[in-house]
Amino acid sequence: MISLRALLARTDRFLLLLIATVALASILPARGAAVPIVDRGTMLAVALLFLLYGARLSPRAIGAGLAHWRLQSLVFASTFIAFPLVGLGVTALVRPWLPHDVVTGLLYLCLLPSTVQSSIAFTSIARGNVPAALCSASLSNLLGVVLTPLLVARLLAGASGGLSLLALEDIASQILLPFVVGQAIRPLAGRWLLAHPKLTAVVDRGSVLVVVYAAFSAGVVAGLWSALSIANIGAILLFDLAILAIVIAGTMIASRRLGFSIEDRITIVFCGSKKSMASGIPMAAILFPGRATGLIVLPLMIFHQAQLFVCAVLARRYAARAEPESAAA
Repeated sequence: MISLRALLARTDRFLLLLIATVALASILPARGAAVPIVDRGTMLAVALLFLLYGARLSPRAIGAGLAHWRLQSLVFASTFIAFPLVGLGVTALVRPWLPHDVVTGLLYLCLLPSTVQSSIAFTSIARGNVPAALCSASLSNLLGVVLTPLLVARLLAGASGGLSLLALEDIASQILLPFVVGQAIRPLAGRWLLAHPKLTAVVDRGSVLVVVYAAFSAGVVAGLWSALSIANIGAILLFDLAILAIVIAGTMIASRRLGFSIEDRITIVFCGSKKSMASGIPMAAILFPGRATGLIVLPLMIFHQAQLFVCAVLARRYAARAEPESAAA
């Protein structure tokens, strides 16, 4: 079981790496001949990331978890229905006061699948239903490969220019094809990858850092920081927290009223309130071609850290409850 202290320590280190990557892109952005090299590295990093996702996700585990269809349905509804609706409402309110690409980013983060590692880790810390969390988080990422691009096409058509033929080709070649290949090689490589979590963690986080550098390099060259103020960044954090609070409260209330056990309610809260930066940033590079994606992914980067902090507090609260189901969720 991953301790809360260890999880937060790892989160802090990755946050420092993210900040360092943004600083590097701000000081030394890719220009001229370096741009195609960075772009090719980004393509390879995204493809490798989704290949490993495919190789690690067990269809058998997902199939077994689907038996708990009420729980999975509620998490699905939170991730791909409630979150987008909340995002539409919040962005409608903030559109006059924030840059257009930031507003796009706030809605985009609401269209992403749940996280895998942190959802399971926090469920474990809180003494929730870990097998259901494993299934729910895995299924969310599996569906997100298809649903997130479709939701972007439907809800952000004006911002992304729709899904052009080139964008569809990029999704197929950099996301769907590697994911299918990963599933195909899973019988050969899946067990080895699960036995070497440090390797997959390096690829996960390394891929995100590569894409963050590329996104912010393009943004800096296009004048990203001149488009943002300290007040803008504070507003992004505020609205990220508002979105997170609404969804967490909604999952708590819904799971309680539907009569789930405390362990299942914990799983629903942690799996239904997360958004994956690991898949969201690489997808943004494909779904918003020709755009300075630095502004678009900035709300997601801030949301990622906010959700980890808030869920760490919640996990500690749940873990401190008495053994019998007497505490409120």
